Amino acid sequence: MVWARLNHVSPDLIIRIIQAPRGLSAEEKRNKLLEIFHESKDFFQLKELEKIAPKLKGIVSQSVKETLQSLVDDGLVQTDKIGSSNFFWSFPSQRGSIVRNRLDTSRNAQSSHNSQLEELEASIEREKAIRPESALRTVALEKLSAANADIKTLEAELRVYGACDPVKVEAKRRAVILAHEAAIRWTDNYSILITHFTRQNGVDTQEIRKFLGINEDYEDIY
Repeated sequence: MVWARLNHVSPDLIIRIIQAPRGLSAEEKRNKLLEIFHESKDFFQLKELEKIAPKLKGIVSQSVKETLQSLVDDGLVQTDKIGSSNFFWSFPSQRGSIVRNRLDTSRNAQSSHNSQLEELEASIEREKAIRPESALRTVALEKLSAANADIKTLEAELRVYGACDPVKVEAKRRAVILAHEAAIRWTDNYSILITHFTRQNGVDTQEIRKFLGINEDYEDIY
């Protein structure tokens, strides 16, 4: 069906369609925008770049701001505010310096990782020398693996019981004991305070209890 339609299109039109310029990729826009800075070695405002970028490098003006910001974020373009205007600039040596710094950082990281790898390999060899393979060691490792599997099974079974977990039960029992001891302690403090107050002011204990809304069984803690 498509080929049938193409048979009615002139060869010149097909060639023009094939040769039509494609849009720039994000990386191409970045490179071309950097070229404006490096070739001119000048300072620009955003409005100036939006005006000259389409003419000089074929960058759509609407995408200049986003492309410029990505270069600023990567440290390839510098910016500063002078008065009420923001100015942008970049020099060829600046990009080379950034690339060299990144390369040095990568090399240092690689060296560190290689050192760690060598240490780990040496540690593995030392452990192998200390623990040579033997029938007894193989049996012991199998028992250890089986024991770990049993522990996982028991832990899973214990989680099913939830509140009946002995550890949780013991923690709750201990919390109840502490709460009971605290209640007794504060009740004793209350009794001491009431006694002191009645002696100092000559007030009947029952009147104080009635005023504070305290029942007769307040001190009955079992």
